Amino acid sequence: LSYAWIFNEYPSFVQQDSRRFVSQETGNLYIAKVETSDVGNYTCVVTNTVTNSRVLGPPTPLVLRNDGVMGEYEPKIEVQFPETVPSAKGTTVKLECFALGK
Repeated sequence: LSYAWIFNEYPSFVQQDSRRFVSQETGNLYIAKVETSDVGNYTCVVTNTVTNSRVLGPPTPLVLRNDGVMGEYEPKIEVQFPETVPSAKGTTVKLECFALGK
């Protein structure tokens, strides 16, 4: 499976950069330091790379709070690391780690 996100309307896909990341492990979209330009509807697109078929999730709106209050929570690592990661010589290994908190 391959994961992508549409921003507002097709074919405007979220481009990964220093603030935006799409996990190919979970399909989650992570946006750091949300800005006004991030406001809109986000739709998850899951593609079966073998059959090239796609399924779209429902749009999820991202809105900015106007009360100036941010939710606070303790920093935590959002991934369960395996004890070992077997890999063959010459292959690419991707390890994803997400630390959340304020």
